[in-house]
Amino acid sequence: MRVAHRRTTAVRRLTAVTLGLLALTGCGGPDDGPDDRQDATAKATATASVTSAAPTPAPDGTAPSTAPSASASSATAPSASAAGANAARWAGTKQFVQIDDARTAGGRTYLSVRPAEKKPHPRFEAWVIVPGEGPYTEVSMAEDAQVLLSVPLGDAKHPAAYAQDEFVGRLTARPSSDRALLGFDLSFDGQGRVTRVQSLYTP
Repeated sequence: MRVAHRRTTAVRRLTAVTLGLLALTGCGGPDDGPDDRQDATAKATATASVTSAAPTPAPDGTAPSTAPSASASSATAPSASAAGANAARWAGTKQFVQIDDARTAGGRTYLSVRPAEKKPHPRFEAWVIVPGEGPYTEVSMAEDAQVLLSVPLGDAKHPAAYAQDEFVGRLTARPSSDRALLGFDLSFDGQGRVTRVQSLYTP
């Protein structure tokens, strides 16, 4: 009986020790690892969000700038004025034009001209002026340019020679509505200057 009692007691002690070891082994159980990893992941995500919200620095390490680039803010200057372009286009040619205004400055005469058309008058030996469209362009006259005027700007039906200053005075003395009915044949030299002006006879 004593031997059986000792065996029973030994088995109980061994069982108690085994259960205790199992309990100790489960204290640091596998559930602690995932929780810690989830906390670390959340912190990393928050840090990444804050970092991505900040502006990205320039490649040279300087802070990014929101100022417009020089190419966007700079204006493109015109290569040439309209007068210069037309003078080059008309160089060495003859043009039929209207003259809206004329002036003298620095010893040179300048004319504000616009291309037009002319048609024979249906009843008289004269011309009908068909006004052009668009803006007038200023061209200069050569110092020795010839001026030939007919009625109504001149004194006779047939063209006669006049000085440049007299031509300017006669033209500017007329109202704009009358100037729109006048037509002129112009000749240009190789530099785009007017070398000859002849007004057309209109009844």
